Order: sequence, then C-alpha cells, then structure tokens
Amino acid sequence: MRYVDAFCHFFPKPLWDRMQTLEGSARNIGSRMRGIPAIYDLEERFRVMDQFRHHDYTQVISLGMPPLEQLGEPAVSVELARLANDGLAELVRRHPDRFAGFVGSLPMNDPDAAVREAERAFRDLGMNGLQIHSNINGVPLDDERFLPIFEVAAKYDRPIALHPSRGNELPDYITESKSKYEIWWTFGWPYETSAAMARLVFGGVMDKLPNLKLLAHHLGAMVPYFEGRVGPGWDQLGKRTTDEDLSHVLAGLKRRPLEYFKDFWADSAVFGSRAATVCGLEFYGADKVLFASDCPFDPERGPGYIRETIKVLESIEMSDADRQKINYRNAEAFFGLTPR
Repeated sequence: MRYVDAFCHFFPKPLWDRMQTLEGSARNIGSRMRGIPAIYDLEERFRVMDQFRHHDYTQVISLGMPPLEQLGEPAVSVELARLANDGLAELVRRHPDRFAGFVGSLPMNDPDAAVREAERAFRDLGMNGLQIHSNINGVPLDDERFLPIFEVAAKYDRPIALHPSRGNELPDYITESKSKYEIWWTFGWPYETSAAMARLVFGGVMDKLPNLKLLAHHLGAMVPYFEGRVGPGWDQLGKRTTDEDLSHVLAGLKRRPLEYFKDFWADSAVFGSRAATVCGLEFYGADKVLFASDCPFDPERGPGYIRETIKVLESIEMSDADRQKINYRNAEAFFGLTPR
C-alpha cells in the first residue's frame, strides 16, 4: 500500500542557515529545532523515511514553525519565502522518490509581495499548494488584504493548508499575562485552526471563492467533535448575542454553516489517536481525508507519528477503495501530484 504523507515539515538548508543568523523568534525556534535533526538534516530525514520503505512511503513537505511573517520585517520575510520555496522545489526535483511535492510559504506580512511570490512559485517552481497560518501576526484570515492571496490559489487550482499558530503570549485567563503548562499548544492550536475556519466561512471567503480547496490540519481540529455546535448550534447564530445584531450574517451566507465546514479537507495527523481518527473520518468521510503524520515532531523525533498513524488507520475497517483514497489517492488529487 502506498502512503503519501500530506502534512509534514522540513527546512531546506539555505533557509535553515539563514534563519540561524536572525534574532528573536528565529533564534528561539532554532534552539528547539536543533534538537530535532530530521527537520533540517536531509540524511537524518532519509534515515527516518527508510523505516517505511515497505509502505512505499513519500512525503509532501512544508516548513515548520514559526510563520515567516514572525521572523522579521517584510523585506526579511520576502527573502526567507524565496529561500524556502526554491529550496523545497529543489528537494522535490532532486528526490522525487522521497518527496512527492511541496507546499510553499509566503511573506504574509506584505500581502502584495505574497501574491507575487505565490505567482512565481506556482508558475516557475510547480508549487503544489500554500501553507498559511491561522492568523497573520494576530490579524484574521478574512481580512480583505489577504483575499488576493486566496484568489491566486484558486486561479491555479491549488489548495491552501491551514496551520495553527499561537504562543503563550495569549493567556487562558484574563487575570494572567500568559498561557501556562503549554495549554496554548495542546488546546490552543486546535482552537486556532477552528477559529480560522469559522472566519473563512462567516467572513464570506468561501462564498467568494467556492472552488478554493482548504485543508484543516489535525483532522479539522475541533470541528468534527463539535458537530452539534457547528450544525444546530450555529443555525441559531445571534440568539446568544445581546450586544449586537448578527441576523445579517446567516442571511448573507448561501448555505448552512455546517455545509461550509464539511467542504474543508482534513488530514490524519492526530498523533496516533484512534478515537480522534474515527471521529474525523465519520465527519469528513473517506473522500476528504488525507494521510498525514506531522513528522518529525513525535517523541522519537521522526518515525513515531508515522508509525502510529499507519497503525491506527490499518486498525479501522474500511473498503480497499477508501483505504487507497486516504493513503494516497486523495493527496494526488488534492495537490495535483503525478500518479504512480
């Protein structure tokens, strides 16, 4: 059985080397990432992947955290995006037996430059999609300045993969100054993805671009589990709000809120949780779920989540046709990969 890992992360060497010269977030993240060699060391990455050769295993690669827009002023982000996309494209070109495609990144703190970079990477590099984070330095994705970026993806019929972004600077309680115990990650990241999905729905982006393909990382985050709130709950939007009139929001949508959330695609990167996988598959169906591991962020620094995700999927009864869809056919169609 072939497996195309649709959401996993790697830093190409030119970008990695440049990041080590920066201050602030880049230096902080670099100190952590140096403890995960498979995210920047190509030979270590290959050693991890070699453990799954019997599965005919390949990857669609994208950058790890942090978002490029957090690493400096717009001019720095533009430089980093070019290094990233050129580097990822080169890895795919040189190692097609390892990397089936790549999802690029943009300098989102300069939307005009982001549009130009997206055009360049789609046109000249064969980029298979865009990774955009759940907020842009605190700005929601339905802000009008970002619409041209979504329009470029729709123009090239390439997807956008939503990746959560949230740090401990957002407290969980208004009486505190920061989030504790990594709550900002464990519960905060699924919330971030879900909130971004909601803004794309209620902000009208999905109505403006009905053919845009969107992937919600980590099996749709909170949405499948909260189907009752997303469905019948949001059918009553405005009933719980007393300080403003929200009646125009539902009236302005072309469909029920739940139907938009069903239009997202999702990936299986839930860190080996069988319960979450069953829930996500029930909500999205085999036609909308892509195999993904989030490599290399497991406790083993590479192979753990790949192995456990495969194990979970193999434990769930489904038809051979559905298994092929999840494991590789959906990724081929979603990213425009060359079938094998």
